[in-house]
Amino acid sequence: MKTIDEADYVIVGSGSAGSAMAYRLSESGKYDVVVVEAGGTDAGPFIQMPGALSFPMNMQRYDWGYKAEAEKTLAGRQLVTPRGRVIGGSSSINGMVYVRGHALDYEHWAASGASGWAFADVLPYFKRMENFHGGAGRGVDPKWRGTAGPLNVKNGEMQNPLYEAFVEAGRQAGYPVTEDYNGEQQEGFGPMQQTIWQGRRWSAANAYLRPAMKRGNCRLLNAQGISVAFEGDRAIGMVVRAGRRGKGLVKARREVVLAAGSINSPLILMHSGIGDADDLKHFGIDVKVPRPGVGQNLQDHLELYIQQTCIQPITLNGYLSLFAKGRVGLEWMMLHTGYGATNHFEAAAFIRSAAGIEYPDIQYHFLPGAIRYDGKAAAPGHGFQAHVGPMRSKSRGAVRLKSADPKDAPSIRFNYMSHPDDWTEFRTAIRLTREIYAQEAFDPYRGPEIQPGAEATSDEDLDRFIAEHAESAYHPCGTARLGAPDDEMAVVDPECRVIGVENLRLADSSIFPRITNGNLNGPSIMVGEKAADHILGQGVLAPEPELKPWIASDWQTKQR
Repeated sequence: MKTIDEADYVIVGSGSAGSAMAYRLSESGKYDVVVVEAGGTDAGPFIQMPGALSFPMNMQRYDWGYKAEAEKTLAGRQLVTPRGRVIGGSSSINGMVYVRGHALDYEHWAASGASGWAFADVLPYFKRMENFHGGAGRGVDPKWRGTAGPLNVKNGEMQNPLYEAFVEAGRQAGYPVTEDYNGEQQEGFGPMQQTIWQGRRWSAANAYLRPAMKRGNCRLLNAQGISVAFEGDRAIGMVVRAGRRGKGLVKARREVVLAAGSINSPLILMHSGIGDADDLKHFGIDVKVPRPGVGQNLQDHLELYIQQTCIQPITLNGYLSLFAKGRVGLEWMMLHTGYGATNHFEAAAFIRSAAGIEYPDIQYHFLPGAIRYDGKAAAPGHGFQAHVGPMRSKSRGAVRLKSADPKDAPSIRFNYMSHPDDWTEFRTAIRLTREIYAQEAFDPYRGPEIQPGAEATSDEDLDRFIAEHAESAYHPCGTARLGAPDDEMAVVDPECRVIGVENLRLADSSIFPRITNGNLNGPSIMVGEKAADHILGQGVLAPEPELKPWIASDWQTKQR
């Protein structure tokens, strides 16, 4: 097979983790890095304008176009699974919400066999990657937050009064208020943080990949990674399909690093002969290393849009006409300001669903509009909504091959709502949201409930609404999880080495043992940052064990 490129490190995928690793592996100038990316340019307003976030994830140009298998528990629906096929990967098509996850998420990782990935171990990497700007009148605690990293993070402006109404309603309902859910205290209501800077989407490509490529020892190859090339048990490169040049080999003098995401990374492993032996044999793929955990442990966050009529004409529903959208787009093109310069998720909350739960298990994104992700309004007039869903579902799915042809899309089955606790948690989330909307802070704005609708009160009514309306939050992860080398279901060891072969690593959201609280872009970048130090063999950053997260003192007996 012809060699079309060669470098010290070959990274497959330019997304959240891949771009971070490209930046760090090329930082010293000692090593040559090539990043293999199947997608094209991220230039243009559909990606760079934050307010246009609903467009790129619905465009074939930027998305792999994956769709999950029909889910019997969700009324037979097939939910889309957008994955970025563009420079910057899914960080170029996501909602630009920045959440680290809760400190206790990482304690769970470490306890499950991912030694070296406890909160004290990952906190230094979150701080290294961040340039957190805080918000108006709000300071930044340097013990908890970074202010010199490549990733710009800021609070929204919260100019619409509905944002403050949501936070105040939470306080009135008895919940705490937190100024920084990524700092000491996640639990509570407060401003939501964004990967937006100077009115532009601050994707991993803008934060990491472009600065890395300016160094001269990091370059981008537009090609699709197909399978890992081996000599014996040693990875020597990546077999790719590169447009008119056809199939070829990108050689790695040191290591191959998969960062193609939680759907494509396990697929590449399977096409390389690493996976469940029976499945591989079924498709005529030679078994290199039998690892039954490849593609298993698939997790995601589901959410509902709880929508309320707004009796004042102050919501985003007033900006849905072509004329209004054109005006917003023109202001953004000229000044990078206005409604085009925000993702509109500017208020958030993390709460516990019941007494006896130690840390938050429900997340809210609040939006001053009643609008679906595809930009369509559910009802005429004005409204607002909370995106709400449980954080730690016990349901698990899998990514599997449909054929031996890398051109074919995989089978993606999440098994959503397959655990009975999922239904209990979602019903609770709906009822708690209604209680928040009923607070005095919303009195000047609150009209009739749009959905589920005031008549939906019984468990049966709510279960029907959940089955017909629950949507993915687009947070798939866990399909090549971290673990001890002797753990049969682990795929990578705590240094992100693929177990059973040499010179092959995997570092992206695939390696999460369990899904973290909130959106996954931040934790995925952190994985790339930490994995780069493991790859370079220079020693990881010193842990910070003295910092402990805020936990409600009465969590065992009170829900709030």
